[in-house]
Amino acid sequence: QVRLLESGGGLGQAGGSLTLSCVASGTFFSINSMGWDRRAPGKQRELVAKITSDNTITYADSVKGRFTITRDVDKNTVYLQMNDLESDDTGVYYCTVNVGKGWAATGYWGQGTQVTVSS
Repeated sequence: QVRLLESGGGLGQAGGSLTLSCVASGTFFSINSMGWDRRAPGKQRELVAKITSDNTITYADSVKGRFTITRDVDKNTVYLQMNDLESDDTGVYYCTVNVGKGWAATGYWGQGTQVTVSS
């Protein structure tokens, strides 16, 4: 079982910054990737950013150049630095993690943390 503890988020100003963090704990052999999804009001859940064990990073086009994902391998923690916030960044942000090997690889999601950007 994997537990994800998210922190950060809250209310931000357009053009401002917020930082999210997420710690993975529990029983797992290895982390394949960690990242963040979000669900904006009235929209489907989407990938925001993901970083794999070999440090391959993927960003949604809408956040490229503004958001930065990093990870602390020793602490099983992933961070999302969000700069130059826009109103469209408003939504619930979910930490994601994929653990395990091969066919046993499994994805988990956190409870979500609200990010609200005011203009």
